[in-house]
Amino acid sequence: MTRYVQPVPAPDDPYAGDPLLRSWLERQLGPAGHAAAKDRLADLAADVTGPLRAAHADAEAHPPTLHRYDPWGARVDRIDTAAGWRAQRAAAARHAVVALPYLESARGTWGAAARVVQHALLHLYAPESATFSCPVAMADGAAALLSLPDVDPGVRDAWLPRLVATDPDTAAVSGQWMTESTGGSDLSRSGTVARPAADGSWRLTGEKWFCSAADAPVAVALARPEGAGRGSRVLAPFLVPRYAADSPLAGATLPADAPAPGVTVHRLKDKLGTRALPTAEIGLRDAYALPLGDPAVPGLVRAMTLVVVTRVHNASAAASGMRRGLAYARAYAQARQVAGGPLADNPLHRATLGTLAVDAAGAFVLAGHAFALLGRVEVGADPDAATELRIVAPLAKLATGRLAVASASEYVEAFGGAGYVEDTGVPRLLRDAQVLPIWEGTTNVLALDVLRAVAREDAGAPLLARVAAAAELARPLSPALADTLAAVTDELRGTLTQVTADPQAVAVVAGARDLALRLAYALTTALLVEHAAWGDEQAAVAARLWARRWLRREDVAADAHHHLDLLC
Repeated sequence: MTRYVQPVPAPDDPYAGDPLLRSWLERQLGPAGHAAAKDRLADLAADVTGPLRAAHADAEAHPPTLHRYDPWGARVDRIDTAAGWRAQRAAAARHAVVALPYLESARGTWGAAARVVQHALLHLYAPESATFSCPVAMADGAAALLSLPDVDPGVRDAWLPRLVATDPDTAAVSGQWMTESTGGSDLSRSGTVARPAADGSWRLTGEKWFCSAADAPVAVALARPEGAGRGSRVLAPFLVPRYAADSPLAGATLPADAPAPGVTVHRLKDKLGTRALPTAEIGLRDAYALPLGDPAVPGLVRAMTLVVVTRVHNASAAASGMRRGLAYARAYAQARQVAGGPLADNPLHRATLGTLAVDAAGAFVLAGHAFALLGRVEVGADPDAATELRIVAPLAKLATGRLAVASASEYVEAFGGAGYVEDTGVPRLLRDAQVLPIWEGTTNVLALDVLRAVAREDAGAPLLARVAAAAELARPLSPALADTLAAVTDELRGTLTQVTADPQAVAVVAGARDLALRLAYALTTALLVEHAAWGDEQAAVAARLWARRWLRREDVAADAHHHLDLLC
């Protein structure tokens, strides 16, 4: 008897096969702007479906290892990574995944919408990057921080060109050393101390508990300037070289790839997921550091420039992973025979995939909107965009992170027993998704941040205005959808009034998570309606089903089955 082997076809090209991505770019960039981006996007998609997919598998199969000592007993703290990880690093530089919004040529072509093009690049690159999308996000955040006008020009000129380089031989990514075991999300308990040195640099001493991209040549670390007092506002961001090559304290005797004096890698984390990404516990003992801005001025606000960027990257990673998981699950369903026909023809399975497609569409437009706002803030200093981004960044991050985990669980289940077997690669979808609601703030932490944005900065006003306007846009598309949006606008307006009146009330704080998710779901509906009103039929269907699913809590299975082919 011949042994049966299930064929598993690769999904479609992630750019050519994603109609929502392409129509979003057509609307956001205009036909000429989209045309200017097509070759760049097609080139990256070809790399993703070829060598980068293989590099992803290699990096996942060969996780990083830490070698603390050389054969003669010298402390080296060398982190060895796979060839696939290094290939992902080179590709990120070559395709300008970090650099694009900082390039004068890109800003000249697309202006503020260079961030829209970057979001499209990330949407293609991230899902099979072996989580190299994480150092990409942190490099982008560090570049944004270095671009602030109050950063010393010498520090900026030394590091910003490396972070935004497109030559793999010179490009650098960044780590992020903020979390400490004493505080976690409570930054007020951070114990790392910064002391000024005679040459204008600083020395950092402390313990950092969760340092991702520990092999990166530089990191942004939070520290408390000596004498600055307690609390979190006074914390300041510093740039810390990881290797001797970039530390003036190293002297001429240390090899360039030796650890910078005062920087010790205690161990690599054994994590649930993102296993190809080297994440470490790092000790600092009078480590050389450069201030990013004046340490005498409370610096947490400056550091939030980086955090906003990494939060919108997190949302993009969630949305892109959802879309790629859907593509793999659908390709499998088209090949898998069940009860005499393709699994993809089964109404129940079609309903499941269609519902997942609705969630993926919503996550995509929410992340895409955050990138568009970020571009408007950076190019033109748009104050309206800045106010809206203040609430959209945490909302996009928290909502997409939770959707990504739920979707990944469904994708694993869609493969049956094969989805539970490591060497198929499918279990990684779930393991890697679980970091998304945690990194850069858990759902609860971000929900409280949303409360602060509403109460202190009236950041809910532009969101409500967008949802209310979408109710009118939706009227010709679907009266029921328009009525839902109008009712939700009134509901949220009343809730936000209560929040503003007493943001510390027990009921307000206890309900912060549900409020944040409600705001995110309403905003996503509005964004889908805006795209539908522009003329996108897929967005019109997704908007109706999203509103029913997430605002009215209805079962959309029958319609999801019916519209699956359009939604994918």
